[in-house]
Amino acid sequence: MTNFTLDMLRSLPGPEDIHREVLPKGITILTRSNFNSPSVVVAGNLDAGALFDTDEKLGLADFVTSALMRGTKKRSFDKIYNELESVGASLGFSSGVHKSGFNGRSLAEDLPLLLTLLSESLTQPAFPKAEMEKLRAQLLTGLAIRAQDTSDMASMVFDEILFRDHPYSRPEDGKPETVQKITRDDLVHFHREHYGPRGMVIAIVGAVKADEAVRQVKRVFGGWQVKGQKEPPELPVVKLLKKTASKNHRIAGKSQSDLVIGTNGPKRRDPEFMSATLGNNILGQFGMMGRIGDVVREKSGLAYYAYSSLSAGIGPGSWEVSAGVNPQNVKKASDLIVDELKRFVQEGVTADELADSKANFIGRLPLSLESNGGVANALLNIERYDLGLDYYRRYAGLVSEVNNEDVLNAARKFIDPDKLAIAVAGP
Repeated sequence: MTNFTLDMLRSLPGPEDIHREVLPKGITILTRSNFNSPSVVVAGNLDAGALFDTDEKLGLADFVTSALMRGTKKRSFDKIYNELESVGASLGFSSGVHKSGFNGRSLAEDLPLLLTLLSESLTQPAFPKAEMEKLRAQLLTGLAIRAQDTSDMASMVFDEILFRDHPYSRPEDGKPETVQKITRDDLVHFHREHYGPRGMVIAIVGAVKADEAVRQVKRVFGGWQVKGQKEPPELPVVKLLKKTASKNHRIAGKSQSDLVIGTNGPKRRDPEFMSATLGNNILGQFGMMGRIGDVVREKSGLAYYAYSSLSAGIGPGSWEVSAGVNPQNVKKASDLIVDELKRFVQEGVTADELADSKANFIGRLPLSLESNGGVANALLNIERYDLGLDYYRRYAGLVSEVNNEDVLNAARKFIDPDKLAIAVAGP
């Protein structure tokens, strides 16, 4: 088992080198200095995700994030990108169900410019009409490409089955008919109601001291006030499947079918999370994609790819197996996957499998925190799930504590082979 030396432990983010400060208007700042590289990463999020979308205007939150840099009240679309390019910096926005996020990087000396452009995009987007129509055309093109992608459509159908009548069942980027209905007024209204300092988190990692990073954030966001910023809606309870439900989505002319088979998974804060994650690594991630890859792809030759994944967030996630197969092998591959899930919940994992998986988890942690971007994401993770500033120092211990019985119990709690969602997209 890999254990961290004292020096390795000290190199991980911890309470004495993470600075956390909450500004009066509600912005949380997390910083960690790293003078080994001349660059700086800025990442963060705010409560402006697709949870706020209506079914009729689904994709609105995503449209807004895509539009933020298309022109502000001070700079045009071209001017924003020219200023970033002139200093070799980057900045982008993304949206999810709960949050909308941002990510940027620059040389440390250009942090003031990066934060100025971030602040302008977040607080003063202009949503110019001509740019909005160009953007709508791009979004619709993206949706048309998605409609022909067997992997994307299988995932979408899987979410519709697993999260029936729940916000998680909806595609965050909307549907062609809903994106068509979104007006410029909708964008302005959504931005006014949901973008604000309360609940915003910003992480700054790199060649800058904590007090200077905080000063720069205060400079650009200190005066940001939003009256009546809406609270995120209450997340409804997920209705669990009572029996296996399957759906086939036909896309003509394809030479491959993609299938997703799975069930509900834990929330990130559930006590079973670590046991389930280690179990999932053995089931369909580690090495040549774990047991699933071994049985379905290597031994049977039934899939182009096959692996399992566990997604856990603020609400209940999913535990799923994905595979790309010849359309004639869909039934055979599905049966093999279900058999493997049965074996997983009946027999659990071996001592060797668990030891290898633990060593893999502990060994790859320092690698994931080598870059400024990796540390920034880690800080956002700590804040989002309230894990504690010492989480990465405790991580090896949390992994080491998990035993075979824990993994088996987690598997049995979440995976019932008689109550699965099965989605297939292909010819």
